[in-house]
Amino acid sequence: MSATGFLTAGFSGEFVLLIARLIADHADLDTRLDRLSAALAQAGLPLAMAGLLDSGDDVLQLSLPHGEKAVLTAAIVDHFGDCDLLVADHEIEVPRLFVSDMDSTMIGQECIDELADYAGIKDKVAEITERAMQGELDFQSALKERVGLLEGLGEGAIDDCLADRIRPVEGAAALVATLRNKGCRTVLVTGGFHHFADPVAEQLGFERVVGNRLAVSGGKLTGGLAGPISDASTKLATLEEEREKLGEGARVLATGDGANDIPMIQAADYGIAYRAKPKARDAANGRIASADLRVILKLLGIPRSEWLESVTR
Repeated sequence: MSATGFLTAGFSGEFVLLIARLIADHADLDTRLDRLSAALAQAGLPLAMAGLLDSGDDVLQLSLPHGEKAVLTAAIVDHFGDCDLLVADHEIEVPRLFVSDMDSTMIGQECIDELADYAGIKDKVAEITERAMQGELDFQSALKERVGLLEGLGEGAIDDCLADRIRPVEGAAALVATLRNKGCRTVLVTGGFHHFADPVAEQLGFERVVGNRLAVSGGKLTGGLAGPISDASTKLATLEEEREKLGEGARVLATGDGANDIPMIQAADYGIAYRAKPKARDAANGRIASADLRVILKLLGIPRSEWLESVTR
């Protein structure tokens, strides 16, 4: 089966129930595709069509008349390795809503871990963070415990941390800007803190921010939070609230990396786990192993000529 000999983007696909897109290396592509096709046929998932998208990138699209997303995903990973991948039960299109986690997704750091370094307790806090993101600890309890350890830290450490430690993931600004230019609403929702999320959202071009607030008194962190906790349920509720505003049929993209992102990832049409913890990755119908978030634009079929590098202000 030759990938270049099959249909490219734009086919009607009226009989198709499953579509997968993956970033495929051209080396041995036909051989791997033949083996995947045989494996899918043996599993009762016949491959109807396969071809490279005409958007100018190495995106291979597979179309099947029936099957389960999880089975298709497992087969693709088995034959193509830990690739960048998106599976949907409809024609993939540009979403009208993008909801994203912040820490280790839009930025490369966990803010609370970096802030804890200014208090000399990064290792202790980072261990709790990792266990919470793996789904081993209750998120709210873990958050309160970590924030409590920061009691007495000067508020100025937040500005220092932002300037010295916090950096966007490669391609984050381009992803947001390009989606917004396509008419997509963009929302940053985090279990982290507005002290960090607000400037990050401003830098990247997000239109709304939802997160936690660190309590401050006398220029120092009190070790508590101000207002309700933003957690997994908040992320899901934010996604549903924003989707309802757009009306029926609006496609939603959600990205995250940890256990508290799972509900919103599962609720999205395109729930993409970015370099994620195993539980989040397994819950998603998309997964990104690459560092550059622009790969999501590739999977959505947006040509490079239409990518923007930042939001025009």
